[in-house]
Amino acid sequence: MNRASGRVAACLATSEEFRQCAFGASPMKTTAQLITALAICFGIGQSHAQDGSTALPKRLSMIIGQAAGGGTDVTGRLVARMLSKHLPGEPTIVVRNMPGAGGITALNYMVHQTARDGETITFGANGVVDPFNYRKPQAQYDPLTFQYIGGVGRGGQFLVINKNALPRLYDKTKPPVIMGSVGNMPRSGMQVTTWCIEFLGWNAKWVTGYRGTNELMLALQRGEIDITATANFYQVEEMVRQGNFSVVIQSGTLLEGKIAPRPEFAHVPVFPIVMQGKISDPVARQAFDYWLAINTMDKWLGLIPGTPAAITKIYREAFAKVIASPEFVEQGTKISGDLTPMTHQDVEGLVKRLAATPPEATTYINTLLRKQGLQSTD
Repeated sequence: MNRASGRVAACLATSEEFRQCAFGASPMKTTAQLITALAICFGIGQSHAQDGSTALPKRLSMIIGQAAGGGTDVTGRLVARMLSKHLPGEPTIVVRNMPGAGGITALNYMVHQTARDGETITFGANGVVDPFNYRKPQAQYDPLTFQYIGGVGRGGQFLVINKNALPRLYDKTKPPVIMGSVGNMPRSGMQVTTWCIEFLGWNAKWVTGYRGTNELMLALQRGEIDITATANFYQVEEMVRQGNFSVVIQSGTLLEGKIAPRPEFAHVPVFPIVMQGKISDPVARQAFDYWLAINTMDKWLGLIPGTPAAITKIYREAFAKVIASPEFVEQGTKISGDLTPMTHQDVEGLVKRLAATPPEATTYINTLLRKQGLQSTD
């Protein structure tokens, strides 16, 4: 039975109007009555298709726009496992990684190649809702039109450095510290280095092109790079414990409306606090405020534009159960000790705040990155 005939069968089984007409005290006596009953049924079936209240299939897909093994992938797979338990019918959610252009490839695919029926969801990082990225010609989507389900914060990013390179970070008579980054342009957490080079005098230069966080961690351990950024404490916990690496600065996390350090790094400098009073230029200040917003965003879960409201509601209700479950909290702490859930309202608010970023602010950052040898694709 295909999905259309399934809807008809469901309609015949559940339509009160049809039951009363067909099986009530007064049986149908004319062809007209039968046609009327069927019209009622098909009308209801069409209504269900339009408002998205049909049941989800037993097999769903989650598209992740980053490579396997990184923070977005690991967190997304946890959300997929937990979400399947709380969706009606407990469908299987198959995760598919689609890295490319910092996640833009995946969202372009979502918008142009998937149906608006809830069968495919996406788990994305903050970069794809960053106006610095989605205002480029290759981005064929508008984050303001997505149906957001919720999000997850991981306590903020931190920069981990090889201790042997630490003295060079503040001494420009020495070779610059090598900062590793994914893709062609750094993620928001990695952009801490951009500001530190410009305003705090760091002696560092960029090496880009790594596929994901796993590759960066391997490069750090092999000595290809000296410093990089991540939000996944457990990914570097052993490296730090052994004493060869240390956390030099952190982006901080938003707690009760204030920027605060992660509990694991209570004594590590918090970048936004360090930067207080360091920026006087109004456009530079706007650019820094934009960075604060994108840094707060982290990970999000969503459906493509045009998804029926009833389907979006099903997902939001299931996600609310996920983030309230002890199992999610327990598993989440294995990814990050500070895993913080966000409601769909939280995510929507941050997306709107980012969308309001003036072009001058992103141009300022673009100019800053070019000054440091990074070439964006406008």
